[in-house]
Amino acid sequence: MREYLLTLCVTAAVTYLLTGPVRKFAIVAGAMPEIRARDVHREPTPRLGGIAMFFGLCAGLLVADHLKNLNEVFARSNEPRALLSGAALIWLIGVLDDKFEIDALIKLGGQMIAAGVMVMQGLTILWLPVPGIGTVSLTQGQSTLLTVALVVVTINAVNFVDGLDGLAAGMVCIAAAAFFMYAYRIWYGYGLEPAAPATLFAAVLMGMCLGFLPHNMHPARIFMGDSGSMLIGLVLAAGAISITGQLDPDSLNLFYGSERATVHQTVPVYIPLLLPLTIIAVPAADLVLAIVRRTWRGQSPFAADRGHLHHRLLEIGHSHSRAVLIMYFWSALIAFGALAYSVNSASLWIVLGIVVLSAVGLILLLLPRFTPRAPRWAEAFVPPRYRRRAVLEPVPAAVTAEEDQPEPGEEPRTPVGAGVSGVNGATAIGGRAQLDRRKTESSR
Repeated sequence: MREYLLTLCVTAAVTYLLTGPVRKFAIVAGAMPEIRARDVHREPTPRLGGIAMFFGLCAGLLVADHLKNLNEVFARSNEPRALLSGAALIWLIGVLDDKFEIDALIKLGGQMIAAGVMVMQGLTILWLPVPGIGTVSLTQGQSTLLTVALVVVTINAVNFVDGLDGLAAGMVCIAAAAFFMYAYRIWYGYGLEPAAPATLFAAVLMGMCLGFLPHNMHPARIFMGDSGSMLIGLVLAAGAISITGQLDPDSLNLFYGSERATVHQTVPVYIPLLLPLTIIAVPAADLVLAIVRRTWRGQSPFAADRGHLHHRLLEIGHSHSRAVLIMYFWSALIAFGALAYSVNSASLWIVLGIVVLSAVGLILLLLPRFTPRAPRWAEAFVPPRYRRRAVLEPVPAAVTAEEDQPEPGEEPRTPVGAGVSGVNGATAIGGRAQLDRRKTESSR
């Protein structure tokens, strides 16, 4: 565990430290596209954040290769090298797209090629545990098609959800945390070495997201772009493929006892089929709804619009930060709910807890304008928007009129309403107030 934590911290540190220079490079390179109709931000923001995330991935794998225990993962398996090869290819395609806006079909072809590169190096699904049937071995063609499909779906699901500041990185980090706990339990609890690569991939993925999030939280100073969203989607898919298709379910030795006991004991075998879907449940649902919506309108499934889940949260009244936190909540509930059920499927308290938390999530969705207020003793520890506003005493009109009177030789003052451009520099929809340099210089 110490080596996994060290790998995570190194990956996060390298990603965090490189994001600042990458931001300056993106500005110089002109990777600051104009604001589109579907965008939420109001100022041009540089992209190419995936460059820092890719080098963080390389640093994490390099450190893991030189550690005593994790070095066995590289010695016994070719999966880390397969991941690095596919990640380099998908990252290069993403960088070109962030700069030159390449066609969607070209990106789709690049995603399939990157998945094929990983398959050629051994990172593929060899068998599937099917409930009621057992372990089903796959032919080479079936294995390749299933692996490529899972990679492409995961990449595009993460790419589709990347629409708000910090949304994609935070959701993938939550998914990676749940996946790490599951893979580590299989590796350490059952002593199965084939689960070690997936555990390493999840730790590195958490480090990439945690290192990038401080720069990407609202208001974001840099976007990850397609170079980052496709990269973390590929790493997430690689971990799911590794633990689903490389780990033999029969090696868990759970098929014994009565039929009911066997069903409960074999839940960890079937969770690999469900966990890769639950950790991207929200992005995948957004992807399916987007395809159906665009096809129903007669548009291309790759045509961009403002109908994603995060856009709808903003339309019903949620703030930017609240919409992101709600998406975090549902991702964590689904991913960790599946994880808890895999640990103890017979516990009724887990089901009741999931139901209660789902009700809380629905209440948060239906109260977009509700602003929580902290108690008096905790106001010093929360942001100003959560503090109780002090009641101001009314000011006599005579005093206000006297203060508004201009002094001799001064121009009359014009009142400025709240929300008008020019108050405190700028607003969300207005430009910054322009100063007259002549008057400034003459006053000096």
